[in-house]
Amino acid sequence: MNSSSMIQHLAWKPLTYFGFKHPFWSLQANTLISTWIVVGLITVFSFYISRCLKKESSLIRFVVLQYVKIFQDLLNQSIQSCPINHLAMIAGLFSFIFLCNTIQFIPWLEEPTQDLNTTLALGLISFFYVQISSIKANGFKKYAKHYFEPFAFMFPLHIIGAFSSIISISFRLFGNIFGGCVISSLYSSMLSGSIIKQTVGLLIGTNLFMFLIFGIFEGLIQAFVFTMLTMTYLSMQLATDDEETDQIDQTDQKNIQST
Repeated sequence: MNSSSMIQHLAWKPLTYFGFKHPFWSLQANTLISTWIVVGLITVFSFYISRCLKKESSLIRFVVLQYVKIFQDLLNQSIQSCPINHLAMIAGLFSFIFLCNTIQFIPWLEEPTQDLNTTLALGLISFFYVQISSIKANGFKKYAKHYFEPFAFMFPLHIIGAFSSIISISFRLFGNIFGGCVISSLYSSMLSGSIIKQTVGLLIGTNLFMFLIFGIFEGLIQAFVFTMLTMTYLSMQLATDDEETDQIDQTDQKNIQST
């Protein structure tokens, strides 16, 4: 990554002809290109993996099944079940974010997650998926009920709390990835133009260390944190009515025993 890559971005302004010249209406070309390349890679991998899954003795099949099993275990621990829609969402979300965080290893590409627009979009996807899943599982009436508990005047605070999760999860991913980009750029700037520094960094292992820490390891950790937070929000929404049901069942059992 070049030291100036975080400052100079190619911006597309498709609505300039109609008078929309504000930066809000511009599109970051680097972010869009990198994002669509990630989507393309996932699509190609999916077709290839689907063929490998048909071969029972394939090593790829074993690796993919173990990869999926990790998310099955996480869901079972988080929400005590593993519906296929939640499994596809969580596994797909992690895979997409991880590839976005590590796509900079391909020359001339940058991490889409260093753009706040990308992380905010991911936060909105996570938020609306959790809310829709809660409505489907419990019904809209029960879903809306907990926004007025324990008192009706708590409704605005519950709304603020719900939308604050979008800001929290989005800025956490953006801040960590952008911070890693800054450190990597400063390190690259320090080595640029000096063959001696580049050779010393290669020999003592600092180049490899920076590659592993601010590339693969950081991308893996941040993708895992974002996915775990999504599962946490999902379990909190689904657990609200489950706890109420358990309390009702316990009350019914006590009434039966007393009679």
